[in-house]
Amino acid sequence: MATDFSFDVVSDFDQQELVNALDQARREITTRYDFKNVTADITQEKEQLVLLSDSDMHLRAMLDVLQSKLHRRGIDLKILDPQKPEDAARGNLRQVVKLRKGISDELGRDLNKKIRAAHPKVQVRIEGDKLRVSSKEKDMLQGVIRDLRALELDVPLQFTNYR
Repeated sequence: MATDFSFDVVSDFDQQELVNALDQARREITTRYDFKNVTADITQEKEQLVLLSDSDMHLRAMLDVLQSKLHRRGIDLKILDPQKPEDAARGNLRQVVKLRKGISDELGRDLNKKIRAAHPKVQVRIEGDKLRVSSKEKDMLQGVIRDLRALELDVPLQFTNYR
């Protein structure tokens, strides 16, 4: 049997689930008693979310509501990279929450080294923002998946495109 087995390691999230979680968070914020007569808004820009409120306490509460809704929708919270709150117009505070998507070159090289050190018979290729891991044995690939899941990383990893 001369065929290689392979899979891709990616860091991605479902964009539609993010939109659904944002809608749920907005709905909860507008109906909560502690947000009555308060400026509170969550908007989505290209690769980031912007939280706008009039106090730091409300910003933290909004981020907490957003995280709970994301968790319920099955989105890993590691995609969120909250920045420090900054002053906005009319005495409001703005907090930018960047969304992590894709595996960076540095992380890809680091994962490549770790995989090759633990599993020398496995081939790893960096293809843009994903890694392609291939081997002649499925057991080796299962070991790689197990080892990658055991790592504590800043980004969530998914395993796709099994062949």
